[in-house]
Amino acid sequence: MSQQSTDSDGIVSRRSSIAASAGTGVLTAAVGYLVTYAMIAGEANEVVGDGIATWKGVAWYFYNAHLVDIEANGSVGSFGTAGTVDFIAESGSTSATLLYAVPPLLLLATGALLVVRSNVDELGDEVIVAAPVTIGYALVIGLGAFVTESSSEGFVVGIAFAPQPVPAFVLGVLYPLVFATAGAVIAALVDL
Repeated sequence: MSQQSTDSDGIVSRRSSIAASAGTGVLTAAVGYLVTYAMIAGEANEVVGDGIATWKGVAWYFYNAHLVDIEANGSVGSFGTAGTVDFIAESGSTSATLLYAVPPLLLLATGALLVVRSNVDELGDEVIVAAPVTIGYALVIGLGAFVTESSSEGFVVGIAFAPQPVPAFVLGVLYPLVFATAGAVIAALVDL
């Protein structure tokens, strides 16, 4: 009877750990966006202008920091054009270039923090503790790609911007999978 209780407690504990790590992924994505906002909101507001909310412009920089381009579609009458924009690459500001480091550094720190808080001793277990960060982070990045879409149409002119959804989702999975797991491995090797 007590053996079943132990197995059940282990399953519940494992599920709680996965949920907590996924929640940490959501929190890490939110902190990454807030750091991006603090670093680039002024420039983003100038670049996107008054017709687009600043928070969306900042989000586009945040996606660019993940190497996700922003789709730009425009039309004048019946003529249209499409392309992609990398706001960080277009910027001449040093703070914009530093944005490329924000997601990896935050995810490395998240992976290391989870290992320190987990009380596991084996490298494989430490990697398993950090991997579920991917669930929450990818969820935020994937959904955000649709939420941050913006379009406006005038009498003759129309324009639309949105992060590319497939690269956003793929990189939203790869970034935490690589960097949070690397943070866990580094913490394990350093024995924090």
